[in-house]
Amino acid sequence: MSDNAKRYVEEDRAPMGMTVRVFIYLVAVHFIVAFFFLIFWLAGAK
Repeated sequence: MSDNAKRYVEEDRAPMGMTVRVFIYLVAVHFIVAFFFLIFWLAGAK
């Protein structure tokens, strides 16, 4: 791979900090949704 092609691939990718932040947000949202599901499931079990 030429030097110019490597530079293009690096520029095409999202910054690492943003990737980590998006991953954390996705995990947090899934935990919150699971928590709400658990609350409604337990409340409806009675």
